[in-house]
Amino acid sequence: MNRSAPPAAPVPPVRIAAIQTVSGPDVGDNLRVAGELIAEAAAAGAKLVALPEYFPLITADETVKVAIRETDGSGPIQDFMREAAARHGVWLVGGTIPLVADADAKVRNSTLVFDDRGERVARYDKIHLFGFQKGAERYDEAATIEAGREVVTFDAPCGRVGLSVCYDLRFPELFRAMGAVDLIILPAAFTYTTGRDHWEVLLRARAIENQCYVMAPAQGGRHPSGRVTWGHTLIVDPWGEVLACRDEGPGFIWADVDPARIAAVRESLPALRHRCLGAASA
Repeated sequence: MNRSAPPAAPVPPVRIAAIQTVSGPDVGDNLRVAGELIAEAAAAGAKLVALPEYFPLITADETVKVAIRETDGSGPIQDFMREAAARHGVWLVGGTIPLVADADAKVRNSTLVFDDRGERVARYDKIHLFGFQKGAERYDEAATIEAGREVVTFDAPCGRVGLSVCYDLRFPELFRAMGAVDLIILPAAFTYTTGRDHWEVLLRARAIENQCYVMAPAQGGRHPSGRVTWGHTLIVDPWGEVLACRDEGPGFIWADVDPARIAAVRESLPALRHRCLGAASA
């Protein structure tokens, strides 16, 4: 007698968490705050936790990050992330940290990912470097940061994950180059000026057009240097619905990545299959 195979068990949702900080000039203090929030997120059931851009250091003097840059695979910030991931049994996406660059006076603004055993599984170097000037407000990341070149994805308990950082948000071709992903993570330190007008609409657009979850852990508040970041750490679902938001101040938000939700959105509106330009390379 022929018997059909039993239907596959549905893949359960996986809880993710995004941490928001208001980092200052003291690396040790910033790591202490990050460690406390990682512990709280893990206690809330998160299996993957992400930190914001520049979580170890934000100062008025942009050259300070060059002084604390670490070699790839070694250094106190990387040790902190490795140990926190293993201690709490979570996949940890380490915002960004300054790593050694080819240029002596610059850093790579790098996102590192550690699995729940503390093993490093991915590294992404921020590709698009922010430049902005409006009145007295001016930023020029290229003065101290060396751009990365490679698109990076990795497999995690919540599915296929694509990595990006802050200003990358404005370049949709980067996200198309990731292929089909279940989650995009975008650590950021958006300025108040640009964040107020562009942050949420761009994050929701990336989720809608790629039909995946987007998690954006951010810096949020007034820093000791006087800089003000927009915050509004967000998690967005594949339909563009905001699932969680923290406006400002240190803390974390969480939501569940549900494979059934991704499948339902892609089945009801198969936009990814309808692509005509660039579809062959995705």
